[in-house]
Amino acid sequence: MDEISKNKIAIFQKKEIRRVEHNGEWWFSVVDVIEALTDSKNPRDYWYKMKIRVKDEDGFELSTICRQLKLESSDGKKYQTDCANTEGIFRIIQSIPSPKAEPFKRWLAKVG
Repeated sequence: MDEISKNKIAIFQKKEIRRVEHNGEWWFSVVDVIEALTDSKNPRDYWYKMKIRVKDEDGFELSTICRQLKLESSDGKKYQTDCANTEGIFRIIQSIPSPKAEPFKRWLAKVG
């Protein structure tokens, strides 16, 4: 299977979550997950600040559970993007105060 056919879009409550199969498991765009859960106007900034907050509060670096994988952007080009596998996404969403977190966990269990 070529690289393009390995890239997929999953939909959660009308929000696109980019994902890619890597080493036999799905890896999801962290920024897309944050946007879906928070409706943030700037999910990249939210992710940046969240990594700092979690490190300061818990001493845990969220970036250690992420990998930079190439995902297609809205401009059609592929860019290195912070991605996490299903287990990593569960850990990340624990740090996001959102009423959408529980429905997202159920959705992730189905698509991840």
